[in-house]
Amino acid sequence: MAPSHKTILIGISGGIAAYKVAELVSRLKKKGYQVEVIMTESARQLVAPLTFSTLSGRPVRTEMFHEIVTEHVEVEHISMADRADLMVIVPATANIIGKAANGIADDLLSTVIMAASCPVMYFPAMNTRMWEHPVLQENITKLRSLGYEVIDPDSGFLACGTSGKGRLGSIDSIEAKILETLEKQDRQTLAGKTVLVSAGPTREPVDPVRYLTNRSSGKMGYAIAAAASKRGAEVVLVSGPVSLSVPTGVKRISVETALEMQAAMAEQMDQADIVIMAAAVADYRVAKPATEKIKKDDEEMSLNLVKNPDILSALGARKGQRIVVGFAAETNDLKANALSKLKKKNLNMIVANDVTQAGAGFDVDTNIAVIYRDNGSSREIPLTSKEALAEIILDEIECNDKEDER
Repeated sequence: MAPSHKTILIGISGGIAAYKVAELVSRLKKKGYQVEVIMTESARQLVAPLTFSTLSGRPVRTEMFHEIVTEHVEVEHISMADRADLMVIVPATANIIGKAANGIADDLLSTVIMAASCPVMYFPAMNTRMWEHPVLQENITKLRSLGYEVIDPDSGFLACGTSGKGRLGSIDSIEAKILETLEKQDRQTLAGKTVLVSAGPTREPVDPVRYLTNRSSGKMGYAIAAAASKRGAEVVLVSGPVSLSVPTGVKRISVETALEMQAAMAEQMDQADIVIMAAAVADYRVAKPATEKIKKDDEEMSLNLVKNPDILSALGARKGQRIVVGFAAETNDLKANALSKLKKKNLNMIVANDVTQAGAGFDVDTNIAVIYRDNGSSREIPLTSKEALAEIILDEIECNDKEDER
């Protein structure tokens, strides 16, 4: 998409670094982007809105409520949010970060943030002690867990006369980050590829009303499927029972048991270029499920369990020229267990996480992971949203694919 068809919404909060944003607005406008600016009341005390209006060629919005003389009255905070392809908060003060992290929408900027469905990036700038304050760090962690991108500030001389971390990053680095994010929105790097993804748990029946399962929500697999579809891939999602909507452009095949998932994955693999096994498959199933509900008669009950097939190993054995990626949810010896699975199952990559870590377990919106590749390299991913991790996984897959072509 041409720059002229992209709208960047810049939110300026009341930090002294607000004056630096004039250069950013000017650069983005010269590159052909549509730039709209929102200023908080505090920001207006530091830089005149006329500065940004002149540079952007658009009126600067500052108030929630103002007189509109038009035949079609829009709800401004919604219409601005809808127009934006990217929202950038710069400088992001402790105040606006705290509002956004805690759902406070009491002015135009904080309200538009709440209404935005596009990516939102924060570039903090503040005194070092404010930056290091545990409440501020907790708010940043929360924003990141919700899928927002918060870029750490630089270290250096601060307006308060001290030196330390909290200085707004350079306009060069901020511009580069914005352009990188916009480029990712447009790229169709998986066009022409078919990506097969598994997600969610399996259910192994005990009787007509009971089953064995695990705590997988399917969120990781669904995030990968959505991200791959946005990159232009044809995506087939083999899903266990979950309460998630099918991502746009994705074909879902619903299964329940491990045997059903095995059959679906085997059938779809021939058409796939990339296979990502994110599902949490039950290791065992009941040998002979009861045909009627088991009554609660005895103090104890024994179930005869038999081992389910290792779906990932079977996929790895058939890998050929495909890229096959597995997951390893561990509670101990993360690296050793992950590397063992990587080799034994003949995988290109394995995404390992310690589910005992806060924010990395099942049924949460975040993850902490280490990606191990068959070339011996690894990449540690700190706490981030599952959507962000999905993008990183696909980046690593594309990197692997390019290496194989050389």
